[in-house]
Amino acid sequence: MKTIGLIGGMSFESTAVYYDLINNMARDRFGGLASAEILLHSVNFADIVALQQSGRWDEAGKRLASIAANLEKAGADCVLTCTNTMHKIADQVQDAISVPLVDIIDETAMSLKARGCKRPLLLATRYTMEDGFYHAQMASYGIEVMTSEKAGRDRIHSIIFDELCKGKVLDSSRVEMLAIIDAARSTGADSIILGCTEICLLLDPDHLPLPGVDSTLVHCQAASEFAFSADTALDGVRKYA
Repeated sequence: MKTIGLIGGMSFESTAVYYDLINNMARDRFGGLASAEILLHSVNFADIVALQQSGRWDEAGKRLASIAANLEKAGADCVLTCTNTMHKIADQVQDAISVPLVDIIDETAMSLKARGCKRPLLLATRYTMEDGFYHAQMASYGIEVMTSEKAGRDRIHSIIFDELCKGKVLDSSRVEMLAIIDAARSTGADSIILGCTEICLLLDPDHLPLPGVDSTLVHCQAASEFAFSADTALDGVRKYA
């Protein structure tokens, strides 16, 4: 078993999901009392949010790159940044380490392709929906990402930061999200990306009006497949897709 390095705390609500999923995958793979070899550095999310809000992405990238390098020094065989938004600075993080950075956007794209989905609606933070990095990376896989209109994007962002990141999972917000999905379906969306690692707390990808891909789940699946197999290459979402 190889060691998985997690850069977490963004938010700690979703990092707890990562820890639970990866350890359950280890138990499913090996049985008995097996659990995963994990190194976790959990940041103060308030500090990261302040950098996001002020547009200091390079500073945030340096911070996460330093953490990734420390995880590698401590023995991590791969690193995951446990958030979609901070993949905006993924290249900075990968450049700081010699082990693989398991990229949540790549893994989500490969899962969508495996399902034959080409026009997914992205549910994510404002930065992920609007800054262009996510759409460009998805386009390299032939996937055209759709987003809601501004009012919908603002509401999704608010649900993430004002509710889910604070441990509030509200039925009323689930109804709002489903209405946003229905509107996107009427304009050509063929699938849904749960593109924020907290959204799985609110929506079940298997119970949506369109096929759903949970980025948190596929991220954990790819890391687990890498860590629990003899193969040292990352071939994307495999067994667990």
